Amino acid sequence: MNEGWQNDDYLIVFTEDESLAAVKAYRFDHHLPGYTLLGLRGWDDFIVINSSGVMFTVPTLPLGASYAAPFALPQQISLEPDERFAGKIKWHMKPLVFGGDPTDKTNFAWITHEQHAELVIWWNEQYKSAKALH
Repeated sequence: MNEGWQNDDYLIVFTEDESLAAVKAYRFDHHLPGYTLLGLRGWDDFIVINSSGVMFTVPTLPLGASYAAPFALPQQISLEPDERFAGKIKWHMKPLVFGGDPTDKTNFAWITHEQHAELVIWWNEQYKSAKALH
C-alpha cells in the first residue's frame, strides 16, 4: 500500500494483491461487478477501473456504477507520506448521504481499513433498503 498527498489529494494506492483482497472485502462482485479497486481518493471515494480499462472515482456510499466520475491518476505518482493518516481512513459517523454534516468535527472517526470495509458494506445495505422504501 502506497499512501500520501499528491498535491491536494490524499491517495491510497493498493498493490495488485491488496486490490484483489479489497475487491473481496468490499464485495465489489455485488456492488460493482467488473470493476477493479485501485485505491482511495480522499477517504470518501474509491479509485476504480472498469473492464474496458477506464478509470473512475466512485463514492464509498452510495456504492454503484451510476455514481462513477471520470478520473485519472497522475502520470508520475509521488505521494508525500503523512504519518497522521498512515493506515487510517476518515469515516463520517453519520454518512453525508444520510444527512451527516461534513463540517461537524464530532461526525468523524479514524478507522482501520478492515473497519472501513465492514462499514461500507453495512451502510450500503442501509442505503439500498432505504431507497427501496421510496
